[in-house]
Amino acid sequence: MTQSIQALREERTAKAREARALLDAKTGKDWTPEVKDQVDSIYAAIDRLDEQIARVERVLTIEDSLEQRGRVLSERNGRSVDENAATIRAEKAIFSAWARGGAEALTDDQRAHVKARRDEAQRVYGAQSVGTGAAGGYLVPRDFAETMLERMAAFGGMRAVATVIQTDGGNAIDYATVDETGQEGEIVGESLAASGQDIAFGTVSIGAYKYSSKTVVVPLELLQDSRIDIEPYINVALATRIARITNRHFTTGTGAGQPRGVVTAAAAGKTGAAGQLAAVTYDDLVDLEHAVDPAYRTSGRWMFHDTTLKALKKLKDGQGRPLWRPGVTGGDPSDILGYGYTVNQHMAPMGASARSLLFGDFKKYLIRDVMAVTLFRFADSKYLEKGQVAFLAWSRHDGNLIDASNDAIKAFQHPAS
Repeated sequence: MTQSIQALREERTAKAREARALLDAKTGKDWTPEVKDQVDSIYAAIDRLDEQIARVERVLTIEDSLEQRGRVLSERNGRSVDENAATIRAEKAIFSAWARGGAEALTDDQRAHVKARRDEAQRVYGAQSVGTGAAGGYLVPRDFAETMLERMAAFGGMRAVATVIQTDGGNAIDYATVDETGQEGEIVGESLAASGQDIAFGTVSIGAYKYSSKTVVVPLELLQDSRIDIEPYINVALATRIARITNRHFTTGTGAGQPRGVVTAAAAGKTGAAGQLAAVTYDDLVDLEHAVDPAYRTSGRWMFHDTTLKALKKLKDGQGRPLWRPGVTGGDPSDILGYGYTVNQHMAPMGASARSLLFGDFKKYLIRDVMAVTLFRFADSKYLEKGQVAFLAWSRHDGNLIDASNDAIKAFQHPAS
């Protein structure tokens, strides 16, 4: 599979270089219909390759590496890679036994290990945060929780570009926000005192909303087949469900009883002309870009729905050349007007009153994860009569824009009619 994805990447790189060479060389009268058709054909091939690469990368992301997890833990806790790998291996065995047969399937040593970890978590998280006990809850190992969050990062778009922090406890954090865009220094004469100027700052409260994966049903046949590594199977199912709802809230959440999404928090940057319900122009992109303070444009990027990307790929400059340019290598991503972009399927497609594009520094959006993830196993008659066992995860997250200036991210909005 590694050789396959390498070949796909090399083929894409070659196509991208070919397209870039044509875009750079053909200007003015040289930009003939034949050249345009040639570039369009190359772009279509790049799109097909991108889809193939994305599918292979998704499989590679899902595959778990015990050695890699051991190296990550070693860098954090100072223990050897082998020691950390042994700990992960032991906890994977405990999880597998619990998932397949419930608490009664654990050995005495495994029960003691789970109790020690639960007691430690009670001290770290607090009794109210650890929902384990008679109901059968299982406080998952930290490695399981981190792997779940890593898989969530590959879904949706917001986690890929925002600032993400992880905390052990779930108490609200008053996160300081500072507006430095209007602050500047001064010239001070000899022997004179410097003047003072208070920094404009505020706070944004980052809490921890409790999310449920809803029940994930697993057939008994999978649980009984020892050849199947059941942990990543369950982990992927849980991560995908929680990733969908959290990415939606990190994008369009109202801030009332849920995270305040980036679209909700972003200031207005440009409104389309009357009747411009399903289109964006070159001038709109330029105006939205310059609505963002230059201090934030150096880290600026676009965000939009995939259908919007399709429309943007068809936009041309004054000479008829595409605004979208394919990236040649991993360090040279595809761009629009020289800026990278993130496709987020929870962004609104173009339409009446829709905020279909964002531009700015998305590192100013903060996502918080609480590491206490609790998993419940249900094997009552409701499921067993169908030959199934169900799992349900609880995790806690929040998100908000932490820019006091309100200039870091701006939105393009279509008119109402």
